Amino acid sequence: MAKEQPQEPKKEMKQKVKSKKVVKKMFFEVSAPLISTKIQLYASSPQELNNRTVKIDLTKSLRGKNLELILRIKNENEKLIGVPESVNLVSSYVRKIVRKGTDYSEDSFEANCRDFQVRIKPLMVTRRRVSRKILASLRESAKKQLIPHLRTRNAEEIFSEIISNKLQKQLAIKLKKIYPLALCEIRMFEILGPAKEQPKEAIDEKQITEEETNLA
Repeated sequence: MAKEQPQEPKKEMKQKVKSKKVVKKMFFEVSAPLISTKIQLYASSPQELNNRTVKIDLTKSLRGKNLELILRIKNENEKLIGVPESVNLVSSYVRKIVRKGTDYSEDSFEANCRDFQVRIKPLMVTRRRVSRKILASLRESAKKQLIPHLRTRNAEEIFSEIISNKLQKQLAIKLKKIYPLALCEIRMFEILGPAKEQPKEAIDEKQITEEETNLA
């Protein structure tokens, strides 16, 4: 009988490996006119960064004040610009400034700037314990001062005033007539969307004297 010859092993087919294009990434500079901090983000292209958000810690530039700024990245003609979206005090910093033996009054309400509808949260810390009546008066007066002030400025101007502490100082001077404050802050300020039309029941600015509303 003829012996079966051993079969030769089949040659394995070489699999074709698709070569992937290596996308090179690099740092792109983001312009943020409101702050002096240089912003550089790592990406493959400016388009990749468009509409993304970035959180900026302003503690060092504000000498220990824990303020965070949220910027929305916009790609305009291959130039990246950081548009402010919100700013807020860190919770741990708020707990730190409200000390024992003091009281605080805070509020949260929506209002219109010249270009956007916004939400703002003022925070007032008194030097000593005070009555609920004084705390309520501080809260109502702060709202009465802020609403007309916001209407006369655009959102970017308000962001600038908050970061530079200008708005807080001006508000504290007005509230001093009710009770001396240890601290007056804007705990949070954020853009909600396009400005809404004012209802008929809105505060009539003509009925409020310049002395009561002018924070300039």
